[in-house]
Amino acid sequence: MALTSPRRSALSDQVITELRNQITSGEWPVGSRIPTEPELVEQLGVARNTIREAVRALAHNGLLDIRQGSGTYVVATSELAGVMHRRFADADPRHIAELRSTLESSAARLAAERRTEKDLKQLDALLARREEAWESGDAERFVAADATFHLAVVAASHNDVLTALYADLGDLLRDWLRDDVGGELRPENHMDHGRLLEAIRARDGATAAAEAASYPFLCLRGGV
Repeated sequence: MALTSPRRSALSDQVITELRNQITSGEWPVGSRIPTEPELVEQLGVARNTIREAVRALAHNGLLDIRQGSGTYVVATSELAGVMHRRFADADPRHIAELRSTLESSAARLAAERRTEKDLKQLDALLARREEAWESGDAERFVAADATFHLAVVAASHNDVLTALYADLGDLLRDWLRDDVGGELRPENHMDHGRLLEAIRARDGATAAAEAASYPFLCLRGGV
């Protein structure tokens, strides 16, 4: 649907909002190339300069990466995620693992205390999807499924601040996991997350926390 506005600045803001929505909704996932400038002009019914201004604004905020000769790609799902991605992109992998361990361990303990039946159904489905992704041998599909499962565990803590923080770190954590997994899924590196889910189901906070804390460091030793 074409966007209309009597003022250029308001129109540009509308386009920025529309493009941001495509990113945050998952319509344009991290790593994907967004439609070309002519395609966006046709889709939104606005001038090329307005599209260019909106794309540059989102690139400045860290959501998009403009690559000359290749296109424009999604690199983060929010402004804060973009900032974190840039700030910690070159961090020591062990420090990233320690941060992930701290967040996920705390979240898993809370999830065991607060999880609902709806949470459990979602976690069951996402764990099954993770296993299917592993069996497919598609490393990128597995990274996405694994990240989605872990985010759901954090969300089951029902701590909105913790969930939002983890989600904003999600792009960085996926990059780290993607590098760790590599292009090939090796059977000896498979890491079972069933024990974590069963601990949450049993409301066993200590076991859930211990399981969640162990995964990042096992990854550093070669397991996922």
